[in-house]
Amino acid sequence: MIRKTTIEDVKTIYKLLQIYSQRGELIGRPLSELYDHIRDFAVFEDNTGKVIGCCALQFCWEALAEIRSLAVHPDHTGNGIGSRLAQHALKEAATYNIKQIFTLTYRPGFFDKLGFTKINRADLPIKIWKDCLHCVKYPDCDETAMMKVL
Repeated sequence: MIRKTTIEDVKTIYKLLQIYSQRGELIGRPLSELYDHIRDFAVFEDNTGKVIGCCALQFCWEALAEIRSLAVHPDHTGNGIGSRLAQHALKEAATYNIKQIFTLTYRPGFFDKLGFTKINRADLPIKIWKDCLHCVKYPDCDETAMMKVL
């Protein structure tokens, strides 16, 4: 089941993101930032009510949003949960009349299957780079920028 995040989910999301951050497969987010952006997140619960996946939809501009912090617990990958979370974010974006949605990813093949195409990071508005200033990899970003037109 996919649902909006509650305060009680934040520490679980943090731990989930840390798994992939430690592997170098996702840029981690501080706990304080997750609390600041709790309304951006949706989570996937298994049939016992345990949160095993998360995805954030962050609005950047009038018609531009970003899918970020998409993660599924390693014990549950390959079951379509990540795709369902991303599709949920895309549907939510459409309800806000978002025209373009982008992501910065280490898994471009995953987003290819969802209809995203690779773009040059320089084509993204400068406004989105404010978060990058705090990244440990800045300014040597090695993520792939991808965009989907809704």
